[in-house]
Amino acid sequence: MPRPILATIDTTALAHNLQTVARRLGQDTSGVGTPSIWAVMKARGYGHGIEAALRGFEQADGLAMLDLDEAVRCRELGWAGPLLLLEGFFEPADLDVLSHYRVGTAIHCAEQLDMLESGQISAPIDAFVKLNTGMHRLGFQPGEYQDAFVRARALRDGGVLGAVGKMTHFARADDDPVVTRDQLDCFNRVTESLPGPVSVCNSAATLTPGLAAGVPGDSQWVRPGICLYGASPFADRPAESFGLRPAMTLSTRLISTHTVPAGGAVGYGQIFRASTDMRVGVVACGYADGYPRHAVTGTPITVAGVRTRLVGRVSMDMLAVDLDPVPGAGVGAPVVLWGQGGPSVDEVAASCGTIGYELLCAVAPRVPRREL
Repeated sequence: MPRPILATIDTTALAHNLQTVARRLGQDTSGVGTPSIWAVMKARGYGHGIEAALRGFEQADGLAMLDLDEAVRCRELGWAGPLLLLEGFFEPADLDVLSHYRVGTAIHCAEQLDMLESGQISAPIDAFVKLNTGMHRLGFQPGEYQDAFVRARALRDGGVLGAVGKMTHFARADDDPVVTRDQLDCFNRVTESLPGPVSVCNSAATLTPGLAAGVPGDSQWVRPGICLYGASPFADRPAESFGLRPAMTLSTRLISTHTVPAGGAVGYGQIFRASTDMRVGVVACGYADGYPRHAVTGTPITVAGVRTRLVGRVSMDMLAVDLDPVPGAGVGAPVVLWGQGGPSVDEVAASCGTIGYELLCAVAPRVPRREL
């Protein structure tokens, strides 16, 4: 039989999370126009797979991603709605593909405008011109932005671009409302006289009451990512507090059990020693499957429906778990590393000093996937 590890992708949870976000937006922006939703599908749908994410987000207003190949795949799978490349395009040859497959693009630098001005395309490309409001990653500086927008509008008038919108990205929407408000004020100040649709809100901003409502304009797009997959963008607020459901469950089984005598050490480096005799189980999952090697003793794991803990160092193909809380667990007992019936991916990530995004995206290709 195949090695007993599985990533189960629940497309009904994806659809539920999209509906939950849409409902919250409708309540939050009542009277000012409900924003449209870009469902962000970068990194193979945050590790869930493009096909599964597309099925889960079939009711989204649009799909946003990073790679042109992902956008093309969505068209090949039958998606007819808007698509947006969040980093835009990288070379002139990309423009024919964007035009042919009706893929929209972010424009964040003068070089992209140069390519558009010298290129030949068969149909106009929709675009959002990006403003750097303090993230200092991608985007035109505030003093450069209006000139860049004028160039984009001239490309629209020349039939190269279609709709031309405005966008930015928040650096601290998950933890600092003052910084976020300053960024939004900068965005509104620089773009207030410029027409076109607007896109500013990531997951944290989308879930923050009142923030989307503070963005002026009748055509606003939000672009939630991680929350659509059932994880939280906030360190202090779990996903379930927003009514979100985990869409990925990483599960496996015990492949061995034994008793470690008091003073005995577990795993490479012998970084964990048993203070008393204890039962330990070996789990068929390791860092080659995408489980973080830097996970520490105490990281939560569920065995046979009982919450327990990782012990020792994670190996390439295996990890060890404390079975004292689960005295009846033997070889073949089910193990949930994160997801339905186990700890949340955010709990595991917090124990590892990282974020749920990284764990979901890191699940290795060798792990079989099953879609529900």
